[in-house]
Amino acid sequence: MSNWIPAATATYHSEVLHSRFIASAGPTASVEQARAFIAHARAAMPAASHHVYAYSIGHGATTTLGMSDDGEPSGTAGRPLLSVVKGSGLGDLTLVVTRYFGGTLLGTGGLVHAYGDAAREVLAILPRVEKIERRTLLMAVEYASYEQAKRLILAHAGAIAVEEFAADVTIEAAVPLAQVASLTAGLTELTAGRASIVEA
Repeated sequence: MSNWIPAATATYHSEVLHSRFIASAGPTASVEQARAFIAHARAAMPAASHHVYAYSIGHGATTTLGMSDDGEPSGTAGRPLLSVVKGSGLGDLTLVVTRYFGGTLLGTGGLVHAYGDAAREVLAILPRVEKIERRTLLMAVEYASYEQAKRLILAHAGAIAVEEFAADVTIEAAVPLAQVASLTAGLTELTAGRASIVEA
């Protein structure tokens, strides 16, 4: 099953009966990051009337959900946002809809629609990417095999983080879980079994 997460942040502006709504959505891999995202929205727009939010961290059975009406009537703001977040199929997502009150009361139904619509619109333009489980590998290879080993890691979608040049070359790389066995076999063959490969 694919796990999709936001690839970046997105913002959407709307106006309903003179009230302005600014929806912001972005990637947050933990509840701490979600809280920081919400705090950033509050700090960026301190004069706003409300900062309603919803978040979903993780995927499937290990999902942590959160929401707040932030002073709007109960069930009119946070719940519609959470419903949109859950329906999006995205994990590691935080959504904040900031409202500047325009002087006209929207009523319960109006608030549900205004917040829900802003949430749906921002998620429609939010870039997304598949979350791939990775393993960090530490590989020690001889200098003679270094360039070929590096090409092999990159060919297996590995992202090299650190290279250390001592008696051998030690490479630390994040490799998609599905590629670990193939890369390990390839490096073993390339170095005639002399490469050291361990999971960090």
